[in-house]
Formats: sequence, C-alpha cells, structure tokens
Amino acid sequence: MDQFEMLNQDTHRDLRIITERASQYGDNVMFSLVFPFEFRSVQACYPILFHRDPKGEIYSVALFGFESGENLFLTPDGWKARYLPAMVRREPFLIGMQATGASAGSDPRRVMSLNMSHPRVSRSQGEPLFDQFGARTRYLEDMATLLETLFQGAEVNKRFMATLQQLQLIESVTFDIALADGSRNQLLGFFAIDEEKVRHLTGDQLGQLSQEGFLMPLFMALASTVNIRTLIDLKNERIGSAA
Repeated sequence: MDQFEMLNQDTHRDLRIITERASQYGDNVMFSLVFPFEFRSVQACYPILFHRDPKGEIYSVALFGFESGENLFLTPDGWKARYLPAMVRREPFLIGMQATGASAGSDPRRVMSLNMSHPRVSRSQGEPLFDQFGARTRYLEDMATLLETLFQGAEVNKRFMATLQQLQLIESVTFDIALADGSRNQLLGFFAIDEEKVRHLTGDQLGQLSQEGFLMPLFMALASTVNIRTLIDLKNERIGSAA
C-alpha cells in the first residue's frame, strides 16, 4: 500500500532513491501515462495509444508490452530505450496538496510527496535527496522540476483529450499480432488516432488544433503506431531466447 509523506529535510535527510531500472523496482509495466509535451520523444521509441481508466476517462499512454506486467524494453541490463517517459522517471515522487491555513476559500499549495513504501526508497544506495548541509541535491531539484512539468502537463493533457474526442478523432482498436512461434496475441481495450478522420479535418479544425498546440502531438501519436512492429520484434526475440 502506498504511504506518501510530505518531503522535508528533517525526516528524509538520510534517504536515497535507487535509479536503476529493474522489475523489482516496479518497471515491469505494460504501459505508462504520457503527455503531449513529450510525444516527440515518446514516438521515437514506443507506440502512443489511448486507454480508458476505471473512472471512464481516456488518456494517452506509451505501450511497452502486450500483456499485464510485460515490459519488452526491460532487460537484465536495464531499460533499453532512448527515452524514459516522465511518469516512469518521477517514481517514487508525487505532487501533493497542502492547505495553506489561511481563509477557508484559499487554494491549497503544491508540495512534493514521497512514497515511503516504494522499493526505490533506500537508506543505503541510490541518489541522495539532501547533502551534508541539509540542502536539496541536484537530483532532488531535477525531480521537483519534473513534477512541476507533469502538473502543468496534466491540464494540457485534459484539454488535448477533450479536443480529440470533440473532433471524434480516436477509435477503438484491436491489434491481432502473429508471433514467430505461430502463436497469436490480441491487444484489446485501447484506442488510437483515426487516420481517415484526420485526413478529412477541415481547415478550421486544423487551425484550431494548431492554435492550441495539439497538431504536432496528434501527428506524433499517429506516426508512433509503427512502433508496434518494434514491440513484435522484441517479443519474438524473447520467444527465441526462451526456446
């Protein structure tokens, strides 16, 4: 169970964060949430699809495998890809909200929280959070910047998804995947950009997407689906090495 605590130098001064990539640190995930600000980097490595969460909201994800708990980029030597999505890199940190203690209508302030139950949290190995004087290390400053970027990106992502759905540009997809050993996998429950509908966007609609900064992420997501082939190749390599 997650156990988040507001980060402070007194309580967490001797903590370190393990940054290597392995299954025991929670990296054996099938997909991860991604944001439009990183689509250019994401599409160079992973397929960008869309997934519906338990609340019924659709959000963008980078796909790493074909079944739960499968990350085909994860090897005994680490995560083999040129780019790690921001939501993967931010573990075990999260932005929390704290009441300001002022008037009842005051907005809470954002604070940096740490998941104390996460396997990356250590007292003996990894990147230190604070130096010998109690000041934040460069690593912790970088994580704080990343969390702020994610906070801002979440709002943009909501508008991006709302626009895609308003223009009816995403469709439910099923990938029927034939593997080298003759077995077949079906990837269900995901959505993708409907290329045919993109082709029929009007000038005004394209202008709307461009003005909001969504045109580039749209085409990055559309182009990224060629990386399904990359996943198939990685899966076939796993099958061949296990034979």
